Order: sequence, then C-alpha cells, then structure tokens
Amino acid sequence: MLKSIIINFLGIFNSRILGFIRDLLSAYILGANIYSDIFFVAFKFPNLFRRIFAEGAFEQSFLPSFAKSTYKPVFAFKVFIFMFAIILILSLIVTIFSHQITNILAYGFNSYEKKLAAPLVAINFWYLDLIFIVAFLASLLRYKKHFATSAFSTALLNISFIGALLLAMNKPKEEIIFYMSIGVIIGGIAQVIVHLIASKKYGILKLLYIGAKSKKNADITIFKKHFLPSVLGNSTAQISAFIDTWLATFLSAGSISYLYYANRLFQLPFALFAIATSTVLFPHITKAIELKKYKEAEEKMKKAFWFLFYFLILAFIFAVINSKEIVKLLFQRGAFSYKDTIETSYVLIMYMIGLIPFGLNKLFSSYLYATHKHLKSAKFSAISLIVNIIFSIILIYPLKVLGLALATSLGGIVLFYLTLKEYGFNNFLKLFEKKYVFIFIGVIILSIVISITFKYIFHLL
Repeated sequence: MLKSIIINFLGIFNSRILGFIRDLLSAYILGANIYSDIFFVAFKFPNLFRRIFAEGAFEQSFLPSFAKSTYKPVFAFKVFIFMFAIILILSLIVTIFSHQITNILAYGFNSYEKKLAAPLVAINFWYLDLIFIVAFLASLLRYKKHFATSAFSTALLNISFIGALLLAMNKPKEEIIFYMSIGVIIGGIAQVIVHLIASKKYGILKLLYIGAKSKKNADITIFKKHFLPSVLGNSTAQISAFIDTWLATFLSAGSISYLYYANRLFQLPFALFAIATSTVLFPHITKAIELKKYKEAEEKMKKAFWFLFYFLILAFIFAVINSKEIVKLLFQRGAFSYKDTIETSYVLIMYMIGLIPFGLNKLFSSYLYATHKHLKSAKFSAISLIVNIIFSIILIYPLKVLGLALATSLGGIVLFYLTLKEYGFNNFLKLFEKKYVFIFIGVIILSIVISITFKYIFHLL
C-alpha cells in the first residue's frame, strides 16, 4: 500500500508543481482583478463537480457496489451510461441557459461582467463530461491496483492551461480568459486519451465491451442509493469554496482571486497527502472489509493515519509561519502586487486552520464509505455545510474575504468531529501506540524548526 501511496503522491506532486507554474503565469498576466475573477467564477462551477467526481463521491459509491455485483461488466457499463447521460443533459442545459445560470453564479457582478462570463461558463462546463469519463476509468484502474495513470494525468490540464496562457500573453484580457477556457477543454480531452490507453492495457475496455454486448441484467439500485449521499458527504470543502466564491462577488474586485490563489495553496498539502493517502486506502479497506478481514482493515487505517497526520502537521506549521513569503515567492510579479500578496497570505492562514480536520476527515470518511455508511457521512456534511454558511454570513462583514475562508475551516472542524464520533472515539484511541506518540512529538518539534529556518531563508531572499 505504501508503494501505491508514494506513486500517487509523486503523480499529484508533479501535477501541483505544474499547477503552480500555471498560477504563476496567471497571476503575472492577469493579476487579481475583475478579469481573473470572471474566469475563476466560470471555472469554479465545473471544477466543483470535478472535485466531487474525481476525488471521491463517484468512486466511493461505485467501487463497493461494483465489488459486490455478480455481473461486473454489465454493472459497470450500465452505471457509465446512466451517469454520462445525466451529465450530458446537464451540460446542454448549462450551455442553453448560460446567461441565466451566470446571473446566479455571479450575482454580485454588473451586467457587463455577467455578459462576459456567460459564454465562459458554458465552455468550461463541458470539462465535466470529459472528467467523468476519466473518473470512471480511473476507478476501475484503481480497483486493479493501478494508480499511476490517474495520478500523473492530472498534469495534462495544467500543461494545456500553460500553453493557452503563453499563446494569449500579449492579447487583451477578454481574449486571454477565452483562451484559458479552451485550454481547459483541451486538457480534459488529453486526460481522456491517456486513460483510454491505460484501460485498453488493463482489459477495462474489453470488460465494458462485454458489458455492452451481454444480455444479462445487473441491478444498479445500490449505486444510485449511495451516490447522492456520497456526493454531499465527499464535497463539503468544494461546496464551501463554491459558496465563498459566490459571496465574494459582493466584495471588492480581487476578492475572488485572493480566495482562489489561497485555496490553491491549501489544496497542495491536502491533495498531496490527504487525497493521495485516502485514494489508495479506500480500495484496500473496501476489499478487506468485503472479505471480513477487519483486523487487516484496522492495521491499514493505523498506518495511513500516522503517515497522513505527520505530513499535515508539518504542512500546517510551515504554511502558517511562512504564508506571506510563500505567496510572495510564487505570485508577486507582473500584475500581482504586494497588496495582493498580503491579502492572499491572510486568506491562506484562515484556510490552513482547516487543513488537519479536512485532511483527517478524508481518511476516516473513507472507512465510513467502505462500511456502506453513506447516509451518515452525508448527514455530517450537511451539518458542516450549514455551520459554514452561518459563519460565512456572520463573518463576511467584519472580516470580509478572511471571514469566508475562516468559516470554511470552522465547518471542517465540525465535520471531522462528527465523522470521528461515528468511527468511534475508542477505535480512534487504538491508533495511538507509544512509539507513534514519541515520533509524533518529534515531528512537531522538527516541523517548527524547519518552518522557522525556511522563514529566515525567505527573509534573506
């Protein structure tokens, strides 16, 4: 399992490095203004669904049902057709009613800004169709214990983004954000192609072909029953970020961009450690529980927990101490000013408060899904979301954009508490062995020393 986590980690790390190059170019060319705000609103809508499909909800409702199904080829094919038809219809609706939907997504924009954003919303949303194909094939590849393709292919979106930015560098900002939207679609197509190649190699395309030709029937009712709870249970952070973006349209220009850049920095440790670990853990514990090997599942949980906890602690301390220096090093050039750096660094600190609870919740919620507690997880996420919305409304006036990020973190703390309570506090305490506790203390001390050292180095630069 550790080997798979490392492969997943390296793939995500590679993608995130390219993502930061993309964001660096975006900050340099566009800065933090109304044009960057318009693009981020247009991209946030399909990106919300991408996070839901590609990073949990689909796989966590599909794989347990797939593992139990008698006619796996038929089951997989029927699920694909059912889901793709829904997404295709949704994409057509967004395209036809893009102006009306943009009025809702960017309610605080003026009429010119909404008019500029509407076609971009329609273009970007088609990325969802492409990424569902990727998520579906990736789930089956992971079931066969192949993680590399999915982990490394995410870099293709960033490469496409970078190419679009370089081509449009000297053009008017209205054209630049159009080029970026086309880059999103090209990146999605590239991801589909590499997954089709891997699926052919691992026999998945053959499995789907057999399912399409077979006259046998497979019941997908269990999948349907679990999918919607999985969507809500797995997407609290993404829905929170989406709500933040919507509320930020009522604040001063640049606020959406501050949220975007800070959230991108937050997503680096979250993706590298929490998503990489839980993605690998989930199919392992699903199979172990299905075979009634509960001791094996608990042992895998213990190893994954400590691996994740150490790195989240280190990332939290490092990011909070060096927030301004990190933003300055990555983004402060071209159209991205010192004021933008300060604002983004403060937002980053507010987001980082939720890193450990959101990260650990990703791990423990995987166990809930593996034991078919989808509705419980959905209930916890709904409560967390309500808490987030209440605090967003309370904090937006005194703290402005900082209040939105802090409200997201507070919602994450509530979510983690509820998930841990369901997992069982006694079961949680079993994870703490003496040798791990001593190592944990050492990691905290080491993290603080490393963070202060890097802060000093940044200061010299």
